[in-house]
This record gives sequence, C-alpha cells and structure tokens, in this order.
Amino acid sequence: MSNENIEEQKNSIISDIDNDNVEYFEYTIDSQEETGIRIDKFVAEKLDDVSRSFIQNLIKDENVLVNGSNIKASYKTALNDQITVILPEAEPLEIIAENIPLDILYEDEDLIVVNKPKGMVVHPAAGHYTGTLVNAIMYHCKDNLSGINGVLRPGIVHRIDMDTTGALVICKNDFTHRHLAEQLKVHSITRKYVAICYNRIKEEEGTVDAPIGRCETMRKKMAVNYKNGKNAVTHYKVLQNFDKYSYIECQLETGRTHQIRVHMASIGHPLLGDSLYTNAKCPYRLTGQTLHARVLGFIHPRTGEYMEFEAPLPKYFEELLEKLKK
Repeated sequence: MSNENIEEQKNSIISDIDNDNVEYFEYTIDSQEETGIRIDKFVAEKLDDVSRSFIQNLIKDENVLVNGSNIKASYKTALNDQITVILPEAEPLEIIAENIPLDILYEDEDLIVVNKPKGMVVHPAAGHYTGTLVNAIMYHCKDNLSGINGVLRPGIVHRIDMDTTGALVICKNDFTHRHLAEQLKVHSITRKYVAICYNRIKEEEGTVDAPIGRCETMRKKMAVNYKNGKNAVTHYKVLQNFDKYSYIECQLETGRTHQIRVHMASIGHPLLGDSLYTNAKCPYRLTGQTLHARVLGFIHPRTGEYMEFEAPLPKYFEELLEKLKK
C-alpha cells in the first residue's frame, strides 16, 4: 500500500472519532533495531505511564493502526511501518449506588452471595451504567467492597452473563477478593449450572474440552478457537430428556466468557433461547438463554471452611420445565 493510500485509510478511520476527545501518536519504523517487536510491547515502550495491558485493550478496540489498518497485539513491527495510536480521553465516571432489591443467599462481614436475576448486568460497562448488580451492591454494602477490580467493578471477582441467572459471590474487602481469586485461578471453586438445550443428548454425561477465544468473524461472539483460544473444559450430564430438548447440568472446570453456551453449541446442543449461538427459532417467549448458576461452593477465606450455596430456579425456568414435561 502506498503512503498516500495509508494516509487516506488512516484519516478515514480517525474522522469517525470525536477529535476533541482524543490524542494521536505516530511513529515510523526506520531502523532494524525496531523491527520484529510485538506491537503492544513497542507502543507500551513509547508511551510513558501506560501499561502493556492498556495498550492491548487499545488494540482490541481498534485504536492502534499499522499502515492504516487494524492489527492484533501479536503483530511484529517491520521496516517502514507507519504506526498510529489513538488515545481516547479518559472520562471520569461516577457509579451511583441504587436502591435495587437483592435476593441474598448468604452474607457476613467478608462476602455476600446473591441470586442474580435475568436481565441484570453484573457491573457497569458501555450502555449499562445504571441498574447493574454493582449499583445495587454499592447501596447495600456502602463502602464495604473490595477495590482490586477498580471503580467500575467493586467487589466483583467473577461474572455471569446478563441473561444468565443464579449464584454470584461479591467480596467486601481485598483480603477476601485475593483468596477467592486464587481459588478461581486454580479451578477449586464449585460452579454447577443447569440449562435447557436443543436436541436430545444420547449419552448420560460427557466432557467438552476445547479452547475458547474471540470469534474471528463476529466480535460479539466467542468460539471454539484452537489457534488463539484459551483452555476451556465443561463437564455435562443429562438430568432429563424431552422430545426435542434436554435438561442438563454443567460443571465448569474453567471459566471462559460464554463457556457453556459456546461448548454446548459446538457439539450440536445450543441453549434454548440463545439467539447468539443458534439460528434455531425458539417456540417459547424467552429473554436470552435458559441458563442458571445453581450451585456455588468455595472455601471461606476467613474461616477456611468449605461453604456451598444453591440458588433456586427462577419462575420462568420452572414453568418452562413443566411445559416440556407435558
């Protein structure tokens, strides 16, 4: 691509952004010493006080261009590369505590376990700055929340999807957060989900062991990705078979984004109501996937005692099961 075309393509991308709220940094690779370096490392070394993980997020958000085009963090610099970094201005964001009722399964001075309803986002993000679980928890717990995950995710050590219901633990202090995060890291936390999936499953139980990563054609989706995915293991067993569906329990060995939804779809059993991972027409009025985090178990960081909690099925799920049984 000629320099003129590169400049035209770059300017076309930049023109779509509010120029008053961004900074631009441009570099040209003009020496052999700067070639063969991962782009995230190269940019992190050029920009003071900016972490490499922050740069990786910029790349994911398509704010780092090489020769006018988007690239991956693994891209390695080459001679004459023209690099543009678009640095959006950080906007201060205040998360407001909201008096939203919580279904509390357990609470003590270190943590709280809640039964999250369908349709509630766990923490504030683009498009969802109010009505989230964090907004509700901030009102309930006041200032007693861990700060390890920053101002947007106080207390949050793990998440479930907006339309997934069920048990979630929130940390009230950093001590609890660190200990539970370590248990998540070594996969010692018990997480059992129930779901309804398309098509009868012939075997009584099974395991899906397939890496999960970002879908290469649709950014909102995850996918089984052997090239760039991370290790992911889901154990499933059939609780009851119906005419065209199966009621199953899934136990997570790992905790990747959309793991159960991706794994079950990959073996021909997408979740009922999950419009993201199946094109099948749902015959029932559902809002998102039929997936419920029923059991959550962990060692309490303060007492060393193993504790296990069960979140009752939401009403819509119970009613759907009754319809399927008939």
